[in-house]
Amino acid sequence: MTNIVSRLDITRIFCEVDDFCQSFEHHWQQQPQLPSMLGERPGRSRMSLSEIITIAIAFHGSGFRTFKEFYTLCVQPHWRGAFPHLVSYTRFVELMPWCLMLLCCFLHTRMGEVTGISFIDSTPIEVCHPCRARAHKVFKGFVHWGKNSVGWYYGFKLHLIINEKGELLAFKLTAANIDDRKPVPEMTHDLFGKLFGDRGYVSQKLFEELYERGLQMIARSKRNMKNRLMKVIDKILLRKRAVIESVNDQLKNICQIDHSRHRSIFNFLVNLLAGLVAYTYAEKKPALDLEVKGLSALPPALF
Repeated sequence: MTNIVSRLDITRIFCEVDDFCQSFEHHWQQQPQLPSMLGERPGRSRMSLSEIITIAIAFHGSGFRTFKEFYTLCVQPHWRGAFPHLVSYTRFVELMPWCLMLLCCFLHTRMGEVTGISFIDSTPIEVCHPCRARAHKVFKGFVHWGKNSVGWYYGFKLHLIINEKGELLAFKLTAANIDDRKPVPEMTHDLFGKLFGDRGYVSQKLFEELYERGLQMIARSKRNMKNRLMKVIDKILLRKRAVIESVNDQLKNICQIDHSRHRSIFNFLVNLLAGLVAYTYAEKKPALDLEVKGLSALPPALF
């Protein structure tokens, strides 16, 4: 399987997903369950949730532009030996929403290490072309109009926090009209050190709230603001904030979390979460090399 999808180690992903699903099911069965309706029979599928999750993740490292092509041209012809209980494409799409909760929980186990240096940014997730926004019904009530440096768009906004190694630390999906600063307190609950962002995160109230929790927010000054003193290392790291923009680029162009072909809010979320999980398995992530090399003339206090 690794020869077909060379960007990801599918065998490793399946083993880790399957171990997580078995552990989750073990703990879930120990909890008190609600009684079933009289005569109700729980639905069963030939494919396990771990198999469904693995295939959903594998798509984001396959190089295929659509999931239908990936499933019909790659999975069904070549992976039947690894997944002997494959179902049709239509049936698989129907099964995908059932793995949403497990996929979200598994993604949280793939979060990176909090190192004290973090970068935050948001990126638009369009659900359709702006010209078709009035007729769009799939995400009605969930999305809104938003504006970025490129222009107006209709959809969601994905907020990300990474460390200097390019590892995901936190994520949140909001409507496009939500202010970038609003989800920051919740997303940074477990962070410490310094958090670097762009001008959209400038806020005295937000700075004081995070500072009381041991997190210093450092953002570029707006044009109408006075210049302020800043440590050299903070200036350098603020200039390197583009590393998180490289992460957003990989998520959209390699993991393909952003497209307008969704026909279900649940499958949209599965696609988004699977893309984030696939990114955590990438061997080479956008990262900063902060090791001191040949800089003995610089004072240690600088770092």
